[in-house]
Amino acid sequence: MDTPRKIIIEPVTRVEGHGKVTILLGEDNKVEQARLHIVEFRGFERFIQGRPYWEVPVLVQRLCGICPVSHHLAAAKAMDLIVGVDQLTPTAEKMRRLMHYGQTFQSHALHFFHLSSPDLLFGFGADPAIRNVIGVAQKHPELAVQGVMMRKFGQEVIKATAGKKIHGTGAIPGGVNKNLSIAERDAFLKDVDQMMAWSLGAVKVAKDYTEQNLEMLKDFGSFASNHLSIIRADGAMDLYHGGLRAITAEGESIFDHVDYQTYTDYFVEEVRPWSYMKFPFIKQLGREDGWYRVGPLARVNACDFIDTPEAEAARQAFMALTGGKPNNITMAYHWARMIELLHAMEKIKALLEDPDLQGDELLLKGERRFEAVGMIEAPRGTLMHHYEVDEQGLIKMANLIVSTTHNNTPMNRAVEKVAIDHLSGVPEITEGLLNHIEVAIRAYDPCLSCATHALGRMPLEVTLQRADGSVIDKQGRGGVCGTSETRGVSRGDCLL
Repeated sequence: MDTPRKIIIEPVTRVEGHGKVTILLGEDNKVEQARLHIVEFRGFERFIQGRPYWEVPVLVQRLCGICPVSHHLAAAKAMDLIVGVDQLTPTAEKMRRLMHYGQTFQSHALHFFHLSSPDLLFGFGADPAIRNVIGVAQKHPELAVQGVMMRKFGQEVIKATAGKKIHGTGAIPGGVNKNLSIAERDAFLKDVDQMMAWSLGAVKVAKDYTEQNLEMLKDFGSFASNHLSIIRADGAMDLYHGGLRAITAEGESIFDHVDYQTYTDYFVEEVRPWSYMKFPFIKQLGREDGWYRVGPLARVNACDFIDTPEAEAARQAFMALTGGKPNNITMAYHWARMIELLHAMEKIKALLEDPDLQGDELLLKGERRFEAVGMIEAPRGTLMHHYEVDEQGLIKMANLIVSTTHNNTPMNRAVEKVAIDHLSGVPEITEGLLNHIEVAIRAYDPCLSCATHALGRMPLEVTLQRADGSVIDKQGRGGVCGTSETRGVSRGDCLL
């Protein structure tokens, strides 16, 4: 019997960070195994230990240049509790919310228009010379321009609230360090109506695509799953604060309105040897049944309503597709993402018209604490930051469960399902077929940089060479063996 062939997709393209997919093909080119590997390592949980707590909101956002605001705010929310502040001033909370909605708006626009639209507009198997953002700009210039201008608007909101577009300093323990000036407010208000119109148009594009391709999308990397998100006390979608809700694929409650300070009572993080990314699951359901999805799809499924009128109308149309039951179609993430983009713009407009943003009560403090959890709904899903601080105010422990980590098992299941459905038994595996797997991954909008952690030893390989380049000795530990040929096919006996 032939040794299994191994196909490697490396790197996975049009996502943030670095990852690869390995596919093992057995007899008659049948897919035996398909996995998403996260191959980069970030050690933030370790190297912030010993740093003063007030540095953390600025330090941890260096995890990522795409969603730094999410880490900035999650860490700041934890540090609020460390300094004894349970409720911010109205100005501070609304400034943070404006920052967060600006982040959500720009991130969703970036992903939809620049990273995913080439697949949706040209087809999963289209010529890669066209299937990219340059191709979108050439064939659909109006959409390309909208994507650029929408992201620019969101980035300017971040700059006005955080001080910088990337890696700002606006949120500090107990509040914020600035308010929004009248001039800043008016500059945004003049563009709001255009952003609203483009947001409504983006929802229509995603909705039409899903409905027109429904029969294909129902089975494309799709499966029944649990869903997790933060929800407001009245059941509304709330991207900034709330309790944890988990539901089954049928919409039944697993738990509801859970205080996220107690998240360790509900979740377990599993480690596997072939990825730096952990595999969380709901403790009461166990590792086989307890995995779940987070992000736009989960949030739209889990909430009872959205408290902005246009987004709520869009949510109702979304839920009507599945008769009010949770929507488990993987590619429906794009539609849900555009509903949230619209919701974010409605929230931005309402906040810009709120005079509290010009208030001067920015900071509070109270009795010091030594452990706290900050949680927020990042663009990609539920983000958890857990810290312990010593008597000197130095970080003793940090644990981050980021959105993409929550989606690790679903992404791997999507990869496996698409590989089996589209590659298994095919006599010739083309670039277009391999892109089908990347399409399924991109639906989750993963941030692989944020999600990478490790338990135990990092892989290490040391090679000793002579001056002429010949190898004297080679030693290694850990890691995944095999070739790293980009989208190559190799033979070997590597254990994945």
